[in-house]
Amino acid sequence: MTAMHELITPSIDVVIPVYNAPVLTKHCIDSVITHLGKSIQKIIIQDDASDTKTRNMLDDLHYESTQVYHAKENNGFGKSVNEAIGRSEASYVLVLNSDTIVRENFLPSLCLALETDPQLAVIIPSGNHYSAFNLDQYARQTGNYILTHRLTGYAFLIRRSVFQEIGGFDSVFGRGYYEDIDLGRRLNQSGWRIGVSPNSYIYHKGGGSFGRNLTYLALKKRSRDSYFSRYPQAKKNILLISGNCQITDFPVNVIAAIKNIFEEGGGICWFTPRPTPQLYCIHMTHTSMTLDLLIRLFLFGLFRKDKLISEIWILPNASYLKRTMFSFLGRLRGIKVSPV
Repeated sequence: MTAMHELITPSIDVVIPVYNAPVLTKHCIDSVITHLGKSIQKIIIQDDASDTKTRNMLDDLHYESTQVYHAKENNGFGKSVNEAIGRSEASYVLVLNSDTIVRENFLPSLCLALETDPQLAVIIPSGNHYSAFNLDQYARQTGNYILTHRLTGYAFLIRRSVFQEIGGFDSVFGRGYYEDIDLGRRLNQSGWRIGVSPNSYIYHKGGGSFGRNLTYLALKKRSRDSYFSRYPQAKKNILLISGNCQITDFPVNVIAAIKNIFEEGGGICWFTPRPTPQLYCIHMTHTSMTLDLLIRLFLFGLFRKDKLISEIWILPNASYLKRTMFSFLGRLRGIKVSPV
């Protein structure tokens, strides 16, 4: 009976790295207490050398479950989370950006996914970050989650032992950005899965600490360059052209090639004449062809090389007109075109 109880209600700590933004941070902490308070043990707050106003706000917190630690110097998101998780002894740790707002107790559904799939290391609650996705289009894995190969670090529940074993966030990314995606790459390479819970919701404002200023842009570019120098295959963006069909109609070799792209961190945009019923994972997008979409697709990435189409795959069931058109467009842009 005791073992079953521990399986259903694992111990959970919440980790919140903080750098300035006292109002947003206070809203985040209050929302965690309100909606998750009965499901968690501790809220470990790592203050990353914030300003006086933020420090005072944190020191004035009167919640019994909160533990506040002040760093002497600014170390960045990754190191702050590493240090905070190092203070936890819980089975699972929920890592939250300080500009997130919890609006429901999503922990039971997140825990269920982790308990159901022993190879699932991380589960991410969906929310406004995924508002552009039709989550009903994506295949469900055992545990009722959608497969993803990109860890988005604003909110995620992770097995603490796995986080520690893999070495946590890499300090090479400094003060922030792409350390979460890098962690996801390393988890995938070690055989772990990452999922998005479509029936859970959290709000993420974004830019709470640095805003969208020159500091933000410089930090993000530096980290992006570091990430893609480490994982050059993650720049692969495939344009997949087919007739009307489902993923289950694809040849075995095409399925294997698609999975390989995802596992290396790349993405696929699937073009069909009409909407397709189901997609494989979050990194597979779908659209029906229009002239406007074609123009935007081929112009997209002119200012970001990692967004450029790297290759065009054409399935045998694509019409002659489509094969001809996309072969021409590929040659025009210097993009490799491959029949698959």
